[in-house]
Amino acid sequence: MSELSVQHIDKIYDNKVQAVFDFNMDVADGEFIVLVGPSGCGKSTTLRMIAGLEDISAGKLLLDGKDITATPAKDRDMAMVFQNYALYGHMTIYENMAFSLTMRKENPNVIHKKVLAAAEILGLTSQLNKKPSQLSGGQRQRVAMGRSIVRNPKVFLFDEPLSNLDAKLRGATRREILLLHKRLSATMLYVTHDQTEALTLADRIVCMSMGHVQQIGTPLELYDSPANLFVASFIGLPPMNFYDVKVQEGELLGEQFRVKLNEEEKSRLQGYEGKEITLGIRPEDVAPGDEANMTVFSNENLGMNTLVHGHLGGTKKATDKISAKMRGWCNYKAGDTVGISFHRKHFFDKETTNAIRKEA
Repeated sequence: MSELSVQHIDKIYDNKVQAVFDFNMDVADGEFIVLVGPSGCGKSTTLRMIAGLEDISAGKLLLDGKDITATPAKDRDMAMVFQNYALYGHMTIYENMAFSLTMRKENPNVIHKKVLAAAEILGLTSQLNKKPSQLSGGQRQRVAMGRSIVRNPKVFLFDEPLSNLDAKLRGATRREILLLHKRLSATMLYVTHDQTEALTLADRIVCMSMGHVQQIGTPLELYDSPANLFVASFIGLPPMNFYDVKVQEGELLGEQFRVKLNEEEKSRLQGYEGKEITLGIRPEDVAPGDEANMTVFSNENLGMNTLVHGHLGGTKKATDKISAKMRGWCNYKAGDTVGISFHRKHFFDKETTNAIRKEA
């Protein structure tokens, strides 16, 4: 069992700058957790505190019920995979993967078996006698993962491991990490700024901004039911469209459109009659219809879908921009007018920026 409990931890540096505020989460045995957010949001700092590479300013860290808040990194039984591989260039791949076990003075026969087993899992058996400089970026990242696997740690930690790879290699290595998790059934914490990695890898996602946790949930929960404007704008590609609208007599009144609310939406917006809210519409929830008009200014054909960009009502104001992900191959041209409707709608309070939920 490898359960991790992160209890209300803070990170405050000597210059009084606070990087992480009240991070609180329980990680189940074998769970894959992804910390996601923009650069500087505190996700890597949080991972480094868990690893023992940064001191925890406040709060507690428990591993399998044992308090390891002050335990040195080398004694935490965790393995970390870094963005820059951190391989020894003068050593062979075999020696790199065996290094930590050699330093612990483990039996050479045991080390040999562990290295060969990890190499087989990662498809590195034929590369063991090579030096890191002879491998591709993706292979070097697999060596870094292999060095962690041989240790058989209780928790695997990944800090932006795919950032140095090109798009094709990122996709391939991402799939390898997912297969590795399934094969090892290991507890993993993974940091990234790439929402695609977060959505495809995670059992649960922790979305962070400015040192604060914004939402913890499954990928579907963050995509389908974002807790606030930040999560709604960060999760989803292309990003969600946002408009200031007024709730009035069962309708939403925007500058360039008027949309009728269904009964469920009216129920959700009880108490907002006559008030302004923020309406969020994902591009994939914009479809041909008659609720508004979009004047196209660019068209991106993606094969099965077309990403159409335009302005509502023919204006050129930034607040009226809209992106729509249409099904099929569309041949719209700049200046074309397209009738559209909004399917699933997301509502946010103007003052708190929190999602407006239906009361239980």
